[in-house]
Amino acid sequence: MSLLPPGSSQLERNLENATSRMANIPVPIRDLWNPDTCPENLLPWLAWSLGLDAWKSYWHVSIKRAMLKEAITIKRKKGTAKSVRDVVAAFGSAVVMKECWQSTPPGAPHNFSVVIDVASMGGHPVTAEFQQDIIDEIARTKPVRSRFNLITGVTCNAEIRLAAVAHAVIYRRLELTDQ
Repeated sequence: MSLLPPGSSQLERNLENATSRMANIPVPIRDLWNPDTCPENLLPWLAWSLGLDAWKSYWHVSIKRAMLKEAITIKRKKGTAKSVRDVVAAFGSAVVMKECWQSTPPGAPHNFSVVIDVASMGGHPVTAEFQQDIIDEIARTKPVRSRFNLITGVTCNAEIRLAAVAHAVIYRRLELTDQ
């Protein structure tokens, strides 16, 4: 069934025949707009369409997807403490914020501190460039009048086990019997 008028030229009819097969090509629009199901090579285009302020090609895919998931929420809440928490959380870090009125004694007005744990970045390498990206994103989303201090830390867990003591005892025994 043709949608062309009866007086169409042969060229128009040929064009209609050539392009009629394009309707059979599946276009998963819903998957393309979902950060979880969008193909990796199309993520920069999704970031552009959502108006992300920064996009780095060297970011890990999980960070890119997290930034895309939080893009609308961050834009909506831009200029609030929640937007700063959300943007740092999108980088995969645990974050603690302390505003000026929460300090003892209270700090200077419009100042806050952000403490991030670089060990909790989900196994992603934390370079100086990556930390600068976090600082830049905080600067973009914080209230304009505010200043902030960034404190990075590493949470380490360690255990002392009895195996270390037993190793020294076994070594000493081997040393005495070796004659």
